[in-house]
Formats: sequence, C-alpha cells, structure tokens
Amino acid sequence: MNETNIVGREREIELLDEIIQSSKSELVAVYGRRRVGKTYLLRTYLQQKINFQFSGLHHVDTEVQLQNFTKALSIQLNNKIPLEVPDNWFTAFDLLQSLLTKKMRNKKVVVFLDEFPWLQTPKSNFIAAFENFWNNWASTKNNVVVILCGSAASWMIKNIVRNKGGLHNRITRKIPLQPFTLYETEMFLKKRNVHLNRFQITQLYMAIGGIPLYLENIKPGLSTAQIIDQECFSKNGLLYNEFDDLYKALFDDAEKHLKVVKALAAKPNGMMRNELIKACKFQSGGTITELLDELSASNFISAYIPFGKKSKDAIYKLTDAYSLFYLKFIEPKNTHGKGSWQKISDSQTWKIWSGLAFETLCIQHHEAIKVALGIQGIYTEISAWKDKNSKGKSTTQIDMLIDRRDGCINICEMKFYDNSFVIDKKYAENLRNKKTTFKSITKTRKQLFVTLVTTYGLKQNEHSIGLIEQAVTINDLFLKISF
Repeated sequence: MNETNIVGREREIELLDEIIQSSKSELVAVYGRRRVGKTYLLRTYLQQKINFQFSGLHHVDTEVQLQNFTKALSIQLNNKIPLEVPDNWFTAFDLLQSLLTKKMRNKKVVVFLDEFPWLQTPKSNFIAAFENFWNNWASTKNNVVVILCGSAASWMIKNIVRNKGGLHNRITRKIPLQPFTLYETEMFLKKRNVHLNRFQITQLYMAIGGIPLYLENIKPGLSTAQIIDQECFSKNGLLYNEFDDLYKALFDDAEKHLKVVKALAAKPNGMMRNELIKACKFQSGGTITELLDELSASNFISAYIPFGKKSKDAIYKLTDAYSLFYLKFIEPKNTHGKGSWQKISDSQTWKIWSGLAFETLCIQHHEAIKVALGIQGIYTEISAWKDKNSKGKSTTQIDMLIDRRDGCINICEMKFYDNSFVIDKKYAENLRNKKTTFKSITKTRKQLFVTLVTTYGLKQNEHSIGLIEQAVTINDLFLKISF
C-alpha cells in the first residue's frame, strides 16, 4: 500500500485498512460526486491488493459491458485461454467466482467494481446477478472483499445502501467521499508545488470548491486570478464547460435536477420545499423529494433547519462552490479569455457574491470554527434564523447560529474582506438589533455570544469592544477537520 501520493483521507484509509484486515467477507459501498477522487483513492491505496477490477461504461448496452468484463477477467486473472463471452450476467459472475476461487488459496481476494451504476443497463438483470454472486458465494467466505464504487451517489444509496431486495442490509461498510476541506486543499496544492497564501486559497475555494480533479489542473506560479481566468474563462479551460457534463453524467433526467439547482442559485438564502415546487413548476411533491435527496447525496445542495423549527421547515441551499460560481459568472459568457476574471473581481457584483460564498464556506467548516472557539467537545446544532414582517419579508436575518448544549448560542457574522475588519457605528447598531430581536422573538434563555468570522481578524475600536466576544480568522478555518 502507498500513502505517499494521497492527501488527507485519513479516516477513509483507516476504514480500508480495517476492511483488508477483516476476518469476514466485506461488501463495501464507496460513493461521492464526480471528480472527488474515489477511483484514485482506491487504486492508489490498495494497489496490488486488488485481484480484479472493472469499470462500467456509460451509455453502452449489456453486450458491450459483458465483452469488456470478460476481456478484463482474461487479462487480470492471467487466463491463458481466451474466455468465451457469456450471454448474461449470471454466467459472467459464475466465471468470476470460478477464477477467484483459483486465486484465493487461503488469502484475501479483493474485487473492485467501479462506476457500478452504469453496469445496470435496461433488462440486463445485472443487480440480480450480483446479488446471487454475493449472497450465494462471496458472503459465505471469510476472505472476499467486494468494493462497489459509483459517482451517481443517489443511485448507490437507493439501490445498494438502502436496497430492499437481495442486497438488503448486506453492505458491511460505507465510505461516502467528500470534497477536500480547506486544510486538505492547502496540502494538495503544496504537494503539487502550488504555493498560495490562505487568502488566495480561500478565494479559489469559493470559486471551484475542494474537488481534487479541479485542483489537479492548476499550474505552479499562478495567482488565484490567473488560475480562475485559465480554468473558468478560457474556452480550453477544464471548468468552462464542465457544468452540463457534471450533472448529465450523474443523473439520467438531469434537466429536472438543473431546474432545482438554478432555482436555488437565484435564491442565495435558500428555499423551502414548497417554494421549489412552485419555482420549478413541478406537479408532484414526490418529484421534488426525490430530486432533493439525489442532489443532497451528491453534495450539491444542503438542507438547513431554521432555529426552533422542524425538519419539514428545512431550507435548501445550493452549496456546491463550482455550480454557484458557474451560474453567476461563467454561464452568462459576457466575457472570456485572459484578464476576464480580473475585470469581474473588481466589480461590486463579485464583492457582494463573495460575501455570500464566504458564508457558505464558513458553514461548511463549522467544525473548525468550533475548535477555534474552544467548544469542539460540546454538542451543537448549526442553524440559521430570520424574522419576517407582516408581509412575509425578512427584517432580521442570522446566517449561522451555533446552538450549544451548555446553554449558550454563538451568533456568527461572516465577513470576507482583504484587510482587518472595522466595525462602524451603523454596523454595531445592526448587530445589537439582531441580538435583541433574536432573543425577544425566540424567547431563548440561553447566553448569546456575537462571534465574528473574517479573513484577517477584527480591528478593535469603540464599537467592537463589548460587542464582539470572539473573532475567528481564515487561519482558523484551515484546521484539520472532516466534513
């Protein structure tokens, strides 16, 4: 096994070690959005441990899948006589079983089936055949590991993890692979000799997120502005046309998913389920429920329960950095080529948008904020809150609350600036009003702390003293955490 080329993923590596050392057969589901590094992690870390690996092909028929499967069997299991292509998956898995049996000889055998959802072509009976292979042979051994991997996270969860048929409760381990955190992003860039300060990395993260493949394309010696120009606004850039491919590769009926994503992109503060049904003109509540589940499983959107509310009142937000950035700045295609981003980043539109993007980033890294506040050992719930007037319009809004089991609540304000943040009289009055209104409307008896999360910290003055209890900087967001 080789860890030298893997950044982060400590918990996933621990799980893989446990799986390989297990004294029983293991059926493992690995899932996560496209480009997040699933295949790379498994192939790199397990290396020679894998006895057979095969990847499904997108949009090909069963016959082609079987041809490729048989060819892979012949090559990887060193079969000297070419294998006859079976006419169905039941026979194909019988063949795999026969060849693996010869390989076992009391040692662990590992099977890695990548892009597993693509193997289930119409009328192929692939899932039924795999169920038969696992239930009647692999699960009866104590030295077989089968790893099922797929970018269609929602399909993996629905059809494998929560399978109601022959694979019900058969999954022994789940590894949902998340995008890199800021900490992992910094490590990954340094490993590739890309040396950016944390302000620049934060700007980059707000534009493209912690997706390894997006970061892998970055060349050393460039500023964040140059990187974004090159990758997002050049017609040859990886992220110039990635958006449509991203969703179409994951979802069969991607147009409906894109409707939801675009509706949420237009409402940075999020939307409730019923608001989405209306905005997207869906006829069925079941349709939106399934779409929201699928987008959540793939880490494109997140659900937040407002303070004092229940799960039925959840607010859904688009939280995938690249999708947000693409829809706001790349899709309009008002400008492209060298210098495009420099022009946009000097605009007021970017300044407003970056503030919202920074809020999303901070919420995603709330565990790091907890460490900075010294409350990592306290049970907390993260939520938002807003007060509405008689016309239903928001009058007071708090984007992040850390509700603590120790009888306290942190009211978090997030500000993205290129210098130390200075609180003026007007903003101080606004914060005091937020605190007073929140306490009055919610009737909470908990201790309230106003916490500022900003880039370069707070410059103390007469308006901040006695108002801001604690200040957190971007350096604190780069702590080692897991999503």
